[in-house]
Amino acid sequence: MAKQNGSGEKVKSMESWIWDAACCIRGAADAAKYKDYILPLIFVKRLCDVFDDEIDRIAEKVKSRTKALQLVERDKSLVRFYMPLKPKNPELESTWDVIRKLSDKIGRQLTDILRSVSKENTNLQGIIDRIDFNATTHGQRDIDDDRLSKLIEKIAEKRLGLKDVEADIIGRSYEYLIRKFAEGSGQSAGEFYTPAEVGFIMARMMDAEPGMEIYDPCCGSGGLLVKCELVLEEKMRLKSKDKYAPLKLYGQEFTPATWAMSKMNMVIHDMEGEIEIGDTLKSPKFRSKSKLRTFDRVVANPMWNQGRDSLSYINDDFFINDEMERFPAGSCGGKIDWGWVQHIYTSLNDTGRAAIVLDTGAASRGSGNQGKNKEKDCRKWFIDNDLIEGVIYLPDNLFYNTSAPGIVIFLNTSKKHKNKIYLLHAGKDFEKGDPKNFITSDGIERISGYYKEFKEEEKFARLVSKEEIVKNDYNISPSRYIQITDAEVYRPIAEIVDELNVLEEETAVYNSELKTIFEKLGI
Repeated sequence: MAKQNGSGEKVKSMESWIWDAACCIRGAADAAKYKDYILPLIFVKRLCDVFDDEIDRIAEKVKSRTKALQLVERDKSLVRFYMPLKPKNPELESTWDVIRKLSDKIGRQLTDILRSVSKENTNLQGIIDRIDFNATTHGQRDIDDDRLSKLIEKIAEKRLGLKDVEADIIGRSYEYLIRKFAEGSGQSAGEFYTPAEVGFIMARMMDAEPGMEIYDPCCGSGGLLVKCELVLEEKMRLKSKDKYAPLKLYGQEFTPATWAMSKMNMVIHDMEGEIEIGDTLKSPKFRSKSKLRTFDRVVANPMWNQGRDSLSYINDDFFINDEMERFPAGSCGGKIDWGWVQHIYTSLNDTGRAAIVLDTGAASRGSGNQGKNKEKDCRKWFIDNDLIEGVIYLPDNLFYNTSAPGIVIFLNTSKKHKNKIYLLHAGKDFEKGDPKNFITSDGIERISGYYKEFKEEEKFARLVSKEEIVKNDYNISPSRYIQITDAEVYRPIAEIVDELNVLEEETAVYNSELKTIFEKLGI
């Protein structure tokens, strides 16, 4: 994960500056409202400073920044990104100075500048050119020129070039800003941010090797993909390997603003990723002919407990007649959690593995009920086919869109322990935070260390046989099998409430179907 010592201090310094920049608009309380303005500007500052570094490198050979800029203008392939911003005195002024010296109609000019940068760099199209710094609501500017000027000046305080800050430091600081925005975004935060410690646990479990292809079908800000690469870099450092193939990162995101955030996050981390936009369940972008493209690893945190009635195109036929044959376990009932799990499973190659964050109810809903339950039947299909390697039960109040604990389900197409599932209850492995709890570095090490070795310990982790799981009606929640307190522990109330809600939803569906049948019969 993070480099220690001096690097840690640099990160804290960067985080402090980057948050101060965000707060200078309206203060910490309202900073999250302006993420669509702040993130692109810090991103462009990084591009400007890296561009200047590359111009300086060329200038060392031609003895002049002016000449270097002229060369690059004629052959833009000499630099990673071409910045069409021209300082009046290239020998003394930086590229960012062009933005810094804006004094009139700043919002309009800044919008035009970012669109010109995007026009010159196809990889940035749709990322920074979608922001209108001159936008108004009810006749009032969303962010006026005075505040824009303060933001630009604050961002100017730190240089973000190749020689000033390593990619992992600026990347981690950028993700810190995304996390801080999540803290101020309430219920919407879960759409784009998974707590860093959860991401690192998942990445460590995936244990990717150089050159592997990693996929996230609902990638949000791209944090889970980034963490897989960071964990690989850490592993290679420990092996004293400087040269190795980076991971090939692939993601799809539905929300345009979040898709843009993911693309920026990749560049800021100096990583390359193919991030597509669109509804993954309705129209997955990564295909191989008529089937899904498959990957070495998949990481995902899909929307929890999403009711299929929120997506007009989803019904039983959607799962049963899918042209790409993504849903071998069939319809998943009123909630589509196990629809995501099926899509992810079908996206794995023959030796693939996946880590999926879900609500705890997805591990137990339907168990203990009389009769059929579609969600339980999906879970049963995965257990019967021995595809679930393990489940981790997370602490309460980690996620920004809920106080519920959450679980991570791990799929493995070539499991080590046949007909057994490794269950780990990390419900007590956290520190109190404000506003959210968090798992410490030691907690990450403990959880991931135990899981990698499938180590068993009372009140923490155990390997559970398929027979015991079948006996418990395909409930795979660690809370059902691991007692973490001296008192006897039963299922969490949240799980029971979820189950009652499912029963109500299923009753409504059956009643609707019966009504339709009776109407056709004229009864």
